Amino acid sequence: MQSGYFKSFIQTLLAITFAGSAYAEVLTNDTVIALTRAGLGAESVVAKINSSANTFDLSTDQLIKLKQAKVSDAVIAAMLGASSGAGVNAAAAGNSDSPDPLTPHASGIYLLQDWAQPQKMQRMDATATTQTKDTGRFLSAVTYGIAKVRIITVLPNPTARVRVKSSAPAFYFYFDESGSKLSSGGSNGGLFGLGQNSQPVTSPNEFTMIRFNVKKGNREVVLAQGNIAGTQSGVMDKARVTFSYEDVAPGVFKVTPSTTLEPGEYGILYSASGAGNMTQMYTGGSSVKIFDFGVE
Repeated sequence: MQSGYFKSFIQTLLAITFAGSAYAEVLTNDTVIALTRAGLGAESVVAKINSSANTFDLSTDQLIKLKQAKVSDAVIAAMLGASSGAGVNAAAAGNSDSPDPLTPHASGIYLLQDWAQPQKMQRMDATATTQTKDTGRFLSAVTYGIAKVRIITVLPNPTARVRVKSSAPAFYFYFDESGSKLSSGGSNGGLFGLGQNSQPVTSPNEFTMIRFNVKKGNREVVLAQGNIAGTQSGVMDKARVTFSYEDVAPGVFKVTPSTTLEPGEYGILYSASGAGNMTQMYTGGSSVKIFDFGVE
């Protein structure tokens, strides 16, 4: 029995890993169980469900089997939601790399790879970090609070996985809005990897583009600073990259930097994730979610 399960498990993983680009990957109950047993968190599995076609069997008996396999309630709820809108979900998943912004895409943030042959969209995943450090604490103490203390959030590794071969990249934000047929998966923050308890995200204006400072093999950005005179939270002006956006279609926006980007490490920060005071950030009470990319 164990041998049979192991064989099934390996086959499922191989199907996930080596699915050809000629057809869209279709999730099943067994796929979800395999991802859960492989140790993926509920948020990651939900994101996979929201961006893929499916043929879920959600009969009472199968729901019981999912619970017995330790699939979380959040994942089962996502399966139920995706199954009820399978037609739109499948269309979006099947065209997720299409460079045509008017083609249905699963909700999220995409980088248009207009330098690729053929051109395509690359869906970006949020990188979460609660790793923070402070600078200036000692100097602030000896100056009786006059010198500033800075709270810095850190992403590991000197470079992002997503690489951009253009100084003027274009990003497309797909939000699931009522009446729009160009995105699928619901309308909460979880679509963007921002957490299931996030407020609905509906506009690029809720995001900030930033440039990282690379130090000692890590990427850093100051998200809060303060002294005896007061505290300032949010991205500091020095690290902020201005951008503009245009409404392409209901729920779809094209986002472009206002100036050309120099080679370096950047990210798109969900503004609400960087909110809060210095104490909350230093103690890990404020989660930071960043869609990171590097310009070559």
